[in-house]
Amino acid sequence: MKKVSSVEEYIEENAHFGDALKILHDIITATELEETIKWNAPVYELKGKKVVGLGAFKHHFGIWFFNGNFLKDEKNLLYTAQEKTKALRQMRFNSINDIDRNAVLAYVKEAIENQKLGKEIKPDKKKKETVIPPELKDHLSTNKDLKAHFENLTPYKQREFCEYIFEAKREMTKQSRLEKITPMILKGLGLNDKYKNC
Repeated sequence: MKKVSSVEEYIEENAHFGDALKILHDIITATELEETIKWNAPVYELKGKKVVGLGAFKHHFGIWFFNGNFLKDEKNLLYTAQEKTKALRQMRFNSINDIDRNAVLAYVKEAIENQKLGKEIKPDKKKKETVIPPELKDHLSTNKDLKAHFENLTPYKQREFCEYIFEAKREMTKQSRLEKITPMILKGLGLNDKYKNC
């Protein structure tokens, strides 16, 4: 599908469901939501927060509710698109005759109210704790410059180095790994940086 810059273009590109998409579009735009195009499809927002989106596919079309998990879904109209999807829900239709305008409007209004109430799944802010192996701790304590560079690394890079030392079974291997990572830490590199740019 070509890049679209308006809802009209999106409806044209999905002409097989054109009339049905116009109906859904009219229902949504009768509310206070603001229309925009994101991910090459119409998205409707409230004060910059995504509330619903229109979607058309080969055999069905529908509305995405970005925080649909909070909808009561009394009419049992919502689908979870994928198992890993926590918040996103879809109201799916196969033909224009499947659209119950009153039900669609009620769900959209509920989604708007939920957004006003701030109902949304917040990203998990729990940070993984970095456990520094004793060998690395000793190594850092004897070299202030190295310690400063290590502390300036991202937590992810710090954990990579710590796990690299922890994984070594023999003391000799731990020491050779410490020697290997010392110049990397001083350069601000992560353990696997050279592979990430391939």
